[in-house]
Amino acid sequence: MTKQETELQYRTMTETPVSRLISRLCVPSIITMMVSNIYNLVDNAFVGELGNSASGAVGIVFSFMTIQQACAYMFGQGGGSISSRLMGHQDDHSASVVVSTAFFMSFFIGILELIFCLMFLDPIVMMLGSTPTIAPYAKVYITYILIVAPFMMGSLTLNNLLRYEGKAFYGMMGLMAGALINIAGDAILMKGFHMGIAGAGLSTAISQVIGFGILISAYLRGKTEATISLKMVNWRPKRVLQIGSTGLPSLIRQGMSSVTSILLNTLAGGYGDAAVAAMSIVGRIFFFIYSVSIGVGQGFQPVSAFNYGAGKYSRVRAGYRFTFKLSECLMGILTIVVIAFSGHIIPLFRNDPEVIAIAQRALILQCLSSLVLPFLMSSEMLMQSTGKKWSASIAATIRNGLLFIPVVLVLEHFRGLTGIQEAQPVAYLLSVIPVAILVKRYFRLLPKEDSPEV
Repeated sequence: MTKQETELQYRTMTETPVSRLISRLCVPSIITMMVSNIYNLVDNAFVGELGNSASGAVGIVFSFMTIQQACAYMFGQGGGSISSRLMGHQDDHSASVVVSTAFFMSFFIGILELIFCLMFLDPIVMMLGSTPTIAPYAKVYITYILIVAPFMMGSLTLNNLLRYEGKAFYGMMGLMAGALINIAGDAILMKGFHMGIAGAGLSTAISQVIGFGILISAYLRGKTEATISLKMVNWRPKRVLQIGSTGLPSLIRQGMSSVTSILLNTLAGGYGDAAVAAMSIVGRIFFFIYSVSIGVGQGFQPVSAFNYGAGKYSRVRAGYRFTFKLSECLMGILTIVVIAFSGHIIPLFRNDPEVIAIAQRALILQCLSSLVLPFLMSSEMLMQSTGKKWSASIAATIRNGLLFIPVVLVLEHFRGLTGIQEAQPVAYLLSVIPVAILVKRYFRLLPKEDSPEV
């Protein structure tokens, strides 16, 4: 970018009314999240035609992909938060060092993941919660995911880095293109070539590579303020730890989601493949709703990070309030729609009476509890984007694992499958008070006046 473009970017991020700026930035993030989740839902619908075991396999592998996302988000959001604050300080060179380091770290971890997981494929599939009938389908699907692991990790990291720079549009184009290619690939490979679940896996792999190419091109074509170069990578432990620790809340948030998904699959497996398929479908549908809250929060993150770095603390406060209100309104509307049509939505993925009965109750409960998610997500993203990594990590841990794991074990013990359906909603509601305490402390310590240094 030229000096004039850099100065314009600074003024845009620090002077545009926060409501307008967040709205503009969150739109591509919401679209990206929803389109990505639509292709996940379409994937599930196509595979669901192969039976309960195949449908369950998609849910099993989805929990593994969540682990991938956790690692990629750690680098992307860790590097993005630091680089955005550096750009707020108008230090573009240091920002480029951070962005380059985060990207190549993520890509390298993807290579290690590919090698390690292919060596231990059988035990990994069973550890993810497969039953003996689900495992053969899961092994086929996950193999394709592993082959493109470096590109998948790289894509997710790049999307977050672009978003933190205020270039969410480029991230949207890359991930949307991948999602649309995946949907078309499912139809062609599964229906046209009758490849079954292998077609779903191959389609996902192809789409990830193409999406990666589009995302990296934004940096290669000079469309960004920061640059990516292998020569700028800083492998010193201090820099690596700084990126990793700043992205730790994302690792916890996504990683614990994967742990809870694996635990749900394992416990549900004791009630048959229909239960695993039902909880898998609920997870996909609910994540589609949840993605709206994430998308709004992702529009807020670059605004809070950049303005915190520039010393514009009043804009951080105003941005947080607006993000919470906007997210709550959108989540409320989606919750009403999904609950009203839950009996029609679930059969689209698996038209099995037993699956529908299990899934419908779980989905309604999850939707009702989702009304507290805007507060929880906005708070976590506020603390992470402004460098309060330990508070953000604690909040993420409370919401995703610290409460959920004991809750689901206790409820399953006393209430069986009914308890499994109720566990996540109960954990969300219990998370509100401790997170509220952390947020109150954050704002008490945030400077009351803006910094005079611009």
